[in-house]
Amino acid sequence: MSGLLIVDDEENVVYSFRKGLASLQVATHCAADGAEALAVAGSQLPEVVILDLRLPDMSGLEVFDELRRRDPRLPIIVVTAHGTTDTAIEAMKRGAFEYLIKPVDIHQLRSLVAKALEMSDNGRAVAIGDEPEQDGTQDRIVGRCEAMQQVYKTIGRVASEDVTVLLLGESGTGKDLAARAIHHHSRRAQRPFLAINCAALPEPLLESELFGHERGAFTGADQRRIGKFEQAHRGTLFLDELGDMSSATQAKVLRVLQDGRFERLGGNERIETDVRVIAATNQDLQLRIDRGEFRRDLLYRLNGFTVSLPPLRKRKEDLPLLIEYFLKKANQEVANQARRLSPETLDLLAAYDWPGNIRELQSVVKYAVVHCVGDVITADCLPEQFHSPAMGREHSADSKSLDALARYVRDSLDGGGTQVYRRLIDQVDRIALREALRMADGNQVHASERLGISRTTLRAKIKSLALDEPRDEAIRPT
Repeated sequence: MSGLLIVDDEENVVYSFRKGLASLQVATHCAADGAEALAVAGSQLPEVVILDLRLPDMSGLEVFDELRRRDPRLPIIVVTAHGTTDTAIEAMKRGAFEYLIKPVDIHQLRSLVAKALEMSDNGRAVAIGDEPEQDGTQDRIVGRCEAMQQVYKTIGRVASEDVTVLLLGESGTGKDLAARAIHHHSRRAQRPFLAINCAALPEPLLESELFGHERGAFTGADQRRIGKFEQAHRGTLFLDELGDMSSATQAKVLRVLQDGRFERLGGNERIETDVRVIAATNQDLQLRIDRGEFRRDLLYRLNGFTVSLPPLRKRKEDLPLLIEYFLKKANQEVANQARRLSPETLDLLAAYDWPGNIRELQSVVKYAVVHCVGDVITADCLPEQFHSPAMGREHSADSKSLDALARYVRDSLDGGGTQVYRRLIDQVDRIALREALRMADGNQVHASERLGISRTTLRAKIKSLALDEPRDEAIRPT
């Protein structure tokens, strides 16, 4: 056969897919279960497959494996209503063309099928799978938003490649869990996974932890110690908060990454090790390089592949899912059995900016469970920061600012003004840049860091808004 094969047991889903993809003018075949799908495929495979992972007679993984056995290049687009972290990672690790969670955006699906058809014609496509959900008692990455789906896919693509990985993200975003997921899905999964927080130890102890030491290497070294690089041989070593390393330790880590060899402190024996390094930081390493605080060559060696973890404030659609997950964990750890949160409590959590990210949310949920009386968590069970006057003032100020902005837009439109959007953006940019530069004492490097934009973008905006004229005292060259 040729064309498209849709494998799904939900008639309404099959109907919507067929209708939405009709404009592609490709022959479409359908199957309601795995056996029918394999029978329809017959001796000649379709050009593209859309495969549901939950089928009534067998798992989508079994169907996938059989289709891949027949043709490893067949592009298979996996869709499921039961997406988990490991599902996405495992799918992409096995070579998924794409992985989508229901309800599927039909425009996105149409674009993917068109691309898959083109790739199938050129013989360049790849494919995917699934695995059971992890036990709810285990720590795992949780999230279904688009940003997290991209994280899962990225982890899936890099996990099986034996390259260094640099995890970027604010403190508490789950970089440690991402590192464990990469190891779990790698070829080193049966080997050791060791982690060390580079910011938690003073320099002499950090070197000893990483490289080990010989007896008598320093005061108190009364016996030989085997370091993490040696212990993790053929496994994975996770260097958390790498940006806090001293220059001397950075040089030694660089040497291990380049040569796979090192010496213990106080020793001359050269030790070889085969370790995959995953590093993480919440700092701007490029900024630290500019300040002379981090080695550029080490950054080049580390960022063979980069994964960025989004902060919680940028993925608030995952809050209900995360709250449910942490609620179950907290109920296993304490005597109380809170079942749900009141609407007022949910509103407070949704309005909060979560500077501590996922780690802070977990702490807040556990605190609320401990202080809960009954099975419903009410607002008074939350920590003090959710009841402080400052939080109320902040939201009140935000509301007033938005009202003023809305009035400005209405007045401009009512007055028959043109280019309202451009003038509004220019005004916002002017205020944001002026204040950021003033707070940074005119230092453009620090201002760009605070604003979350590159120095190139900052300089371009300063020039376009004429903020670099001599009369502007907020600016000074850097």
